[in-house]
Amino acid sequence: MNCHFPRFLLHPFTANMDVDDPQTTELRRRIIRGKPFLFKLYNEWYDTINGCLPPGQGKVLELGSGAGFMKDRIPEIITSDVVPYSGIDYLLPASGRLPFENNSLRAIVMVDVLHHVSQPRRLFAESTRVIASGGAMVMIEPWNTLWSRFVYQRFHNEPFCPEAQEWEFPERGPLSGANGALPWICFERDRWIFQHDFPMLRIQRIDLLMPFCYLLSGGVSLRSFAPGCAYGPCRMFERALGWLGKQMAMFALIVLEHQQGKS
Repeated sequence: MNCHFPRFLLHPFTANMDVDDPQTTELRRRIIRGKPFLFKLYNEWYDTINGCLPPGQGKVLELGSGAGFMKDRIPEIITSDVVPYSGIDYLLPASGRLPFENNSLRAIVMVDVLHHVSQPRRLFAESTRVIASGGAMVMIEPWNTLWSRFVYQRFHNEPFCPEAQEWEFPERGPLSGANGALPWICFERDRWIFQHDFPMLRIQRIDLLMPFCYLLSGGVSLRSFAPGCAYGPCRMFERALGWLGKQMAMFALIVLEHQQGKS
């Protein structure tokens, strides 16, 4: 988030860099690990995703590993991205065929990735092919609420278009091409279309998350607005908001279950 902010609030590592430059992602790895509040947030996200994985011994593929460190928390995952960052196991095309056999994966996981996929139908179709029966897609993505829409459309450098008629959008760079509202469009506004077109991917769970904590962390583009020791109390406050907190959610945990025999 770096639009409309005074320069002194921007993180000095990436203030002048192109978001599509691979070096920016390498620097963002350092930023996430170097900001205690943000580091704790990512750890919670990864633990949440791990807790949603179905049992079994099959492989787990992470899409868009980028600047993250999910492999530290879930060692068995296979990392991947569309750009050859250091430590990536697979270099994958943005909307192409996944290099895995039919029904060979236990799960596909991702954080802040789906809304960068310009051809999401291709991804859903490939996921249906490679995930085994009983497997899952688990993701944490931006979500559309009155509060999040206000923030994303005014203070974020990515497009956020809940009114978009199509799921697809023009391809640009790996990070600059986006519609932050895409997960909400697919799984909420157009839920009946998704379930009709991809009946083997049942929407099992959507948990709305974090109206404030990610903002306080400053993300990967801004300096942190809170120390690491404040993370626990801030999360307790968010949970105490209950229904109101969900109405102001900035993100959602989304779990899709692969069902055998649906067509």
